[in-house]
Amino acid sequence: MKITVIPIIPPKAAQDLTAVPPELLASVLAKYSRSNLGIDKILEGVDKENPDASVEKIFKFVDYGHASIGGMTGSIAICIDDCSMFLAYKIFEIAQLVDGQESSTRYIKMAPESLISPDEIGIPKDLQSEWSEVLSEAFEIYNREYQKLDEFATKYPEKLRISPNENEKFRQRILKNYALDRSRGFIPFATKTSAAYLMTARVWCQTLKELEALPLVEVQTAAKGIREQLAKIAPNLIRHSFADGASKYQAERLLNYSAEYIQKNGVETKNIPDEVFVQTFDENPSFMPKIDTVENSFAEKTNRYSVVGGDIKRQVVKFAFNNIAIAELRDLNRHRCGNRFTPLAPVGFYLPPELANENYSEFFEKYSNLLKKLAERNLHYYGYLLGTQVAFEHSAHLDKVIYEIELRTGKGAHFRYAEHLEAVAKKLIEKSPELKPYIQIGEAEPE
Repeated sequence: MKITVIPIIPPKAAQDLTAVPPELLASVLAKYSRSNLGIDKILEGVDKENPDASVEKIFKFVDYGHASIGGMTGSIAICIDDCSMFLAYKIFEIAQLVDGQESSTRYIKMAPESLISPDEIGIPKDLQSEWSEVLSEAFEIYNREYQKLDEFATKYPEKLRISPNENEKFRQRILKNYALDRSRGFIPFATKTSAAYLMTARVWCQTLKELEALPLVEVQTAAKGIREQLAKIAPNLIRHSFADGASKYQAERLLNYSAEYIQKNGVETKNIPDEVFVQTFDENPSFMPKIDTVENSFAEKTNRYSVVGGDIKRQVVKFAFNNIAIAELRDLNRHRCGNRFTPLAPVGFYLPPELANENYSEFFEKYSNLLKKLAERNLHYYGYLLGTQVAFEHSAHLDKVIYEIELRTGKGAHFRYAEHLEAVAKKLIEKSPELKPYIQIGEAEPE
């Protein structure tokens, strides 16, 4: 695993402006909020050669509860090479204010060599051989099924319903995605990936606190490495980044819950029927009722990025799936709005219709046995495959939910999470029929 921090410098057009390091920026803006001198006057007083005294004086207030100062450090970009997909996922789950990206299963070649080292993630010696054999076999299935589906798509492109009006570049992408998206359920969660994250120092420190609380070897290594890089950019805030009793208790409780779930219920490897939960909250105080109609709230809306009225933004929606596969969860988990939650306990295994008739019973028996053994050591996350299904809940305001629906059902979207989000849209419209004309449900893949 390699962790790299990437500092930002001003573009050429801004080179004559005053530039300051992230913590000094926070210090300057904190002074600015407590003064009427104006920003130019405050910047004149900055000693760029010796900024520590100015920073330390202001950053004492963080200790007194003024955490917002840390939020003015600007986005700090940190890249992690060759971590597991699980670790990449976990950072996105913890840091719900993060911006970032992870390597896509649509663009990166996957093979047994892509597995992270069992020593790096703490797989015990007595389980390493079995772990490697089962997950290597999963890769063999993935590559075999990918080849079959890719040959089918190439031979019968008309069955994918690609419009003749589409350009050749898009057509080739859809042909390739057809096979990649349907075979990826056999990719192990312990596959190496790369991920980039952008957060303020405040959010980084909170993320590190929760990350370090998880008692897993790879996660501990990552937290230490990230802290070392972050110290180069925001050294004064590092003291707020260490795990405490509360973060350790909650992290271990969630880890233990999923382990105990496996030990109690075993490992289901069949695809369980879809179930979607949608609940809305639209109560308003008597002194602040709705001020506009639904029609006016969506006036002039042309796409998912258009601004909608305040009454729509005030409504809260909670939606949940009983059986989302980790493959799709990796994408939905990156939405920054609201709160996302999953116990990450396996409830089933998703296979698309094109693979559902294949006989994988012998493999799934080995997979189930491995997960049970890993769960006894609290290492089961590293035995999951991307087809492993878990329950997942997301709470957000209505405008953000509509954006997510339109994004995740839009042109070129993965067919399976499009099914999940279309189900949310239909349930939402059942509860609020007046929304129907204003939610643009896409057709996702043109197949």
